[in-house]
Amino acid sequence: MKINEFQERNEVIMENQQFQGTREYVASDELMASVNIAVALKKPLLIKGEPGTGKTMLAEAVAKALGKKLIIWNIKSTTKAQEGLYVYDTIQRLYGQFGEEGVDDIARYIKLGKLGEAFDSEEQVVLLIDEIDKADLEFPNDLLWELDQMEFYINETRRTVKAKHRPIVIITSNAEKELPDAFLRRCIFHYIDFPSKELMEEIVKVHFPNVEEHLLKNAMEVFYDIRSIRDIRKKPSTSELIDWVNALQIGGISADTIRSALPFVGVIVKKDEDMEIVKQSGI
Repeated sequence: MKINEFQERNEVIMENQQFQGTREYVASDELMASVNIAVALKKPLLIKGEPGTGKTMLAEAVAKALGKKLIIWNIKSTTKAQEGLYVYDTIQRLYGQFGEEGVDDIARYIKLGKLGEAFDSEEQVVLLIDEIDKADLEFPNDLLWELDQMEFYINETRRTVKAKHRPIVIITSNAEKELPDAFLRRCIFHYIDFPSKELMEEIVKVHFPNVEEHLLKNAMEVFYDIRSIRDIRKKPSTSELIDWVNALQIGGISADTIRSALPFVGVIVKKDEDMEIVKQSGI
């Protein structure tokens, strides 16, 4: 690579390294770096991590921080890749044949999906493909061409939809299924570790800046003790700790009784078996 090309590439990277978290979303240095390098290299960012670590909220934070529109494609077990590109409404066109004008204009019956919307946007957007591992195994492979080339072809109208501005693509996965190697090669990968106590304290204080220190300290100690129990099937998440702290404040609970009484423990422990394990653990 020539020196001037190297300098130009570095300038692009520096210009794009803008995400530094938001007031509402506390991100680690490693996560911010992953977002920025994915933007600079124009590659999808694949985010994994246990439920409740803020994977979905990351896309919202990136969109807010960079001042861009957020388009969300929620993936279900029945979702097909084609739905993200476009849908041809043959039923509506059939009804249109009974008196509706312009029925021969097939384009009227083409509805762009979320990926299509992102490509067709006049401005760069953030596209969240949420929980990609919920779909069948072929789903990620079916998107390889579109995510690589940033375009797709509409057969019915013989039109190619090409991205006017390459969207910032953030993909989340709960690791329910292994994703294909060919798909992984095209992504920047980041695993969101469960927050340390120090980072968790920052996160909670974003939501409750005036929380009583002793209450927060005791609640977090119990929370992390519960998470450390080996046989717990569903470990409580960040969002559940936030809800628990809120419940403790609303309930006027004394910080000194949190460990002995476990007030509102159902906010953080959600399974019968886990509840019994917590009670027997002597926390």
